[in-house]
Amino acid sequence: MTDLNSFLTPRARVQHPNHPEWGTGQVQSNIDGKVTVNFPEEGKVVMDGTRVALVPVFDT
Repeated sequence: MTDLNSFLTPRARVQHPNHPEWGTGQVQSNIDGKVTVNFPEEGKVVMDGTRVALVPVFDT
């Protein structure tokens, strides 16, 4: 299986594609395909990087 989030590093800002109500989260860690993100409206969430493609958020 392919890690869809392998490019994400700690402090990267992301949104969950299926839960926009969680807000923009910050990646805490990305280890062996497990991505931990702290979302302002949901708290800390650990996701399987082969199942969810997080959406990067870039400041302009």
